[in-house]
Amino acid sequence: MVKPSHRNASKQDSCYDRVGSLTTNVADGFTMIAVGDLIVARPLTAGQGLGFDAIVKMLHDADVTFGNLETNIFDIRTFSGSPQAEYGGAYHVSLPALGPDLKAMGFNLLSRANNHSLDWGVEGMRETGRVLDQNGIVHAGVGETLSQAGAARFLETSRGRVALVSFATTFTPLSRAADPAGEAPGRAGVNSLRLAEVLVFPSGMLESLRRIGNELPHRDDHEDPNRVVLAGMSSRVVCKAGDKPGYSYEADARDLAEIIRNVRRGKQFADFCIVTNHGHEPGRWSQEPSDYEQSLAHSLIDGGADAYVAHGPHQLRGIEIYKGRPIFYSLGNFIFDDLRTPVAADMFAAHGKDPRTDTDADVSVAEMVTWGFSQPVFYESVVTVSRFEQNRLAELRLYPIDLNRSERFANRGTPRLASKPQAKAILERLQKLSKSFGTKIAMENNIGVIKPEPRSPR
Repeated sequence: MVKPSHRNASKQDSCYDRVGSLTTNVADGFTMIAVGDLIVARPLTAGQGLGFDAIVKMLHDADVTFGNLETNIFDIRTFSGSPQAEYGGAYHVSLPALGPDLKAMGFNLLSRANNHSLDWGVEGMRETGRVLDQNGIVHAGVGETLSQAGAARFLETSRGRVALVSFATTFTPLSRAADPAGEAPGRAGVNSLRLAEVLVFPSGMLESLRRIGNELPHRDDHEDPNRVVLAGMSSRVVCKAGDKPGYSYEADARDLAEIIRNVRRGKQFADFCIVTNHGHEPGRWSQEPSDYEQSLAHSLIDGGADAYVAHGPHQLRGIEIYKGRPIFYSLGNFIFDDLRTPVAADMFAAHGKDPRTDTDADVSVAEMVTWGFSQPVFYESVVTVSRFEQNRLAELRLYPIDLNRSERFANRGTPRLASKPQAKAILERLQKLSKSFGTKIAMENNIGVIKPEPRSPR
C-alpha cells in the first residue's frame, strides 16, 4: 500500500477542518427575512386585500423567510387530544388549512418553542408538526425528547443550507422536554432554557427584606450579604442588591451548554445558522431586553450563529449588530389574529365567563383587555430584511407594519405596510431602543436602513 505524502495528508486534513468549520458559507446576495410572532387562527392569503398582498410578495423574495409559530394546527372534529389544565395564557388553535396558507405567504422556516406549544397537549404538538411537514415548512423547537426538540433543523436554499435552532425561556413547566434516563423514558415537549429570577433592590430596601425574612417561621439561612432568600412552603424568592429595583436572570448552565452545543452542531452541517428565543422576560411591559440576554446572544454568535432572533414580548425591542451578525431582541407581532375558537373551559373560568351564555369571542376580548393587548404598541412592528455579502451582513432594511388595530375584531391583526406618519413613529422608537447597542438606523422613504461598518470576516 502506498502511503500518502505529507503534502497530500495536509490537504486532506484541511478538507476535514472545513467540514467541521463554524464559518459562514452563503453565496453573495443571501437574504433572510425575519418577523415576530404568528398568532393566527385562520388562512389569510385569500381575503386580506392589497395591503397584505404587498407584504406577501416581500416574503417570497427572500432565501429564508422566518417567523415564530405561536399556535397549534388541527381539526377539532377529529382531534384526539384535549386542552391542558396548564396552558400559555390562551388556547391558540388554527385550522389545518393554515399549513398551505403559511406556505403561500412565503414562510419556509418556523420556530415552535414557546409557551403555547403544548396548549393542546402532546397531541396538538404532534398534529401541528404533521401539518407543517406536509407543506414542506421546516420547523424546530419541539420534539419527542429534549434531544429532538433541541436539534437543528435544515432548510435547503439555492444560496446555502440553513440551520435553525429554537428554544424558549418562557414556557409552561410541564411542557419542558426531557431525554431518557436509565429506565425512565424521555418526555415530549419544548426545548427550554431555564432562568432563575432574582429580584433586585437597593441595599436599604434589601436590609428591610432581610429583617422580614428573619421573622418568618421557616427561614432560609443565606450567608451572602448581597442576597436575601425568602422561603415558604411553596415558593422561594431570591433578592439581591442593585442600583434600582428590577429583575435579574441567571441562565441554567446545563441548558445553556446544550443549546450552544446544538448551535455548533447545526452550523457544522450548514452554511448559515439562525438561533431563536421565545421569552417574555422581564415582562410584556418592558421595551428593554432582560439583563442576561445580550451576553447570551453574543455567546451564541461566538458559537456559530449568524443571527439571533427573539420574540415573545409582543412588542419591538432594540437591534444590535455584533461581529457583522444581526441580533433582534424582539420583533413583536407579525400576525395578531386572535379569533381563537374553540376556547377551553379553563379560559372561560379565568375571565369570569360562562360557556352557556358567553361566546369564544367574548372570552378572547376579555383576555386581550386583561393582558393589556389593546394598546397600539402591540399592533406595530417591522419586517426585517437582512442581506449578506462576503458572508457578512451588508445591509439590514426595516419595513414598518401596522396590524390594523382600528378594525373590528374579526378583521384586525393582519399586517400591512404602515402609513408614512406611523412608519416614521415606529422607526423613531426603534432608533431609541437600538441606540444603547450602538446601532444607527437611517430612514429612507419610510424604510429603516442599517449598514454595518465593514470589518474583516470572522
